[in-house]
Amino acid sequence: MTIQQMQDKLGELNESSVAIVQTSDDDSRALNDDELALVASNTKEFDDLKLDIERRESIEAQTAHLNASKGRKTTPSGPTITTDAGTLSVTDGGGEARVQVQVQQASMRDTARWGWRSLGEQAKAIREASRPGGSVDIRLEQRDAPTTFGVSNVGADGGFAIAPDFRNSINQIIEAEDSLFAMADVLTTTSNSITIPMDDTTPWQTTGGILANWEGEANQLTQTKPNLTQQTIRLNRLSCLVPVTEELMEDSAALSSWLSKKAPEKLQFAVNLAIIQGSGAGQPLGILNSNCLVSVVKDTNQDADTVTMPNILGMHMRMYAPARRDAVWFINQDIERQLNSMGFEWVHQSSDGTTGTASTPVYLPPGGVSQAPFGTLMGRPIFPTQACETLGDQGDIIFASMKQYLGVTKGGGVRQEVSVHLWFDYNMAAFRFDLRIGGQPWWGNTVAARDGTTTYSPFVTLDARG
Repeated sequence: MTIQQMQDKLGELNESSVAIVQTSDDDSRALNDDELALVASNTKEFDDLKLDIERRESIEAQTAHLNASKGRKTTPSGPTITTDAGTLSVTDGGGEARVQVQVQQASMRDTARWGWRSLGEQAKAIREASRPGGSVDIRLEQRDAPTTFGVSNVGADGGFAIAPDFRNSINQIIEAEDSLFAMADVLTTTSNSITIPMDDTTPWQTTGGILANWEGEANQLTQTKPNLTQQTIRLNRLSCLVPVTEELMEDSAALSSWLSKKAPEKLQFAVNLAIIQGSGAGQPLGILNSNCLVSVVKDTNQDADTVTMPNILGMHMRMYAPARRDAVWFINQDIERQLNSMGFEWVHQSSDGTTGTASTPVYLPPGGVSQAPFGTLMGRPIFPTQACETLGDQGDIIFASMKQYLGVTKGGGVRQEVSVHLWFDYNMAAFRFDLRIGGQPWWGNTVAARDGTTTYSPFVTLDARG
């Protein structure tokens, strides 16, 4: 290998070790034996290469010194190009220096990006390479492309992988604070499905599963056994295809900024919508389509497209009590007007014995509309989202404990589950973002109260009020 190739290898070894440590940090665990062995191997090879580079640079320096002191004894030939300690020199056949240029070695970060300054710069080069007769930047040929796509309309075949440093800048936004998936109980798997043993029994049921029995002295204890079921979650592929126009290609900075913002927005909303309304066929099973959903009936003679205080009280009552501590409200933004004007009606008696009714604001702070709402309802946070249905339809307001929603990602989380490739069609570049996720409520059905006919759930909504 040349010195430059060795320098590149140093960068690759360092990237490998950093990635291993990062994976263990993300999983909040120590390095396992295999990872320790690989890091140790990388470190040894790094040190050996570093010594080899120093020896070669020393030999080159010695050779340069001898040539300078004794001069050239062979027949002069054409120009010669040499590199020494970061300087590129061009000499003529007689050894006379023609040009000397300082060459800045690529940093470890540049090596991780394969020499690209931004995703936009790389995409612009790929756009040029896809044109008939277009020039191919040498940086596109430094790594083998994982996938090759044939483009019939432009008459060129080729595929170029996006440099790894750019992948994280796009993927990390997917699990932002307003992501419903980030609120769920997220598990990871290395396969395309995961099967989990489930206990659907309640603490108060008297048959089936493990039971507690009062026993008399010296009596034989009553035997009980677990009653477990299985729940299988299959991961589904979510893809986002981002077309890139020629105008965007002309401005690499704008392209990089746009891709890093737009693609995650599309992916994130698709996941949010699936968590709320997903059919479970080729996508996660949504809250509104699950068997454990409780839908509270509307008030008698309730006006269309309204939300009332009795609605809210009814939803809160049907939420399984232990799940209330981390439950949140998801609402369509159109409902905010209903909440801001909602009052709690109560009866009062004056000193003269007469009675009357009064109303206390439910959602507004003491300062009224002159101040911002608290952002909570019945003590729990409110999250407006377009994934909820419009005002008056079932699903316009949902009271949900997201810790009771199981989300599954493949290979360590959503951030690592994006497979990014570039391909070309009709002289246009296109970026595809893929991730594998699955999800459904932990609960298979609602649970009945110990006494009475009321059912409870960690997912509660309202019947339609059309």
